[in-house]
Amino acid sequence: MKKEFSNKWISSIQTRKQRKYRYNAPLHTRIKFSGAKLHKTLREKYSIKTLRIVKGDKVKVMRGSYKGKEAIIEKVDRKNNKLILEKIMVSRRDGSDVPLEFEPSNVMIISLNLEDKRRLNNESKSSHKQSTSSRKELKEKNQKGIIR
Repeated sequence: MKKEFSNKWISSIQTRKQRKYRYNAPLHTRIKFSGAKLHKTLREKYSIKTLRIVKGDKVKVMRGSYKGKEAIIEKVDRKNNKLILEKIMVSRRDGSDVPLEFEPSNVMIISLNLEDKRRLNNESKSSHKQSTSSRKELKEKNQKGIIR
């Protein structure tokens, strides 16, 4: 198997190739892996299901032993695809506290950090493409006389 990164691995059925795609992906591609679900109220308000995680977002842990805890994102590690949340620490044997890392898929965004004005505009472009294509299909069906 080749060692270079290739976009063709993502369409493979083999788990090892999918894993290799994620591990060898360049940073500009890895950003796409750091998406999390939105809370129902945010989903209805912005009509987006998932959004990329940014420092300052308030999230709720959905899986693991810290399930149900809410915290603000302190750091986003793009290289390892991990999140560090405020107030959630693990104590070591020597007594020092270390922040616990979470996967972005294991949290749900409760409130957004909207300091970046373009954040929602960039994210909603992908959903906009889908909605415009469905509108085109409806227009074509309407012209054919299928829908009245």
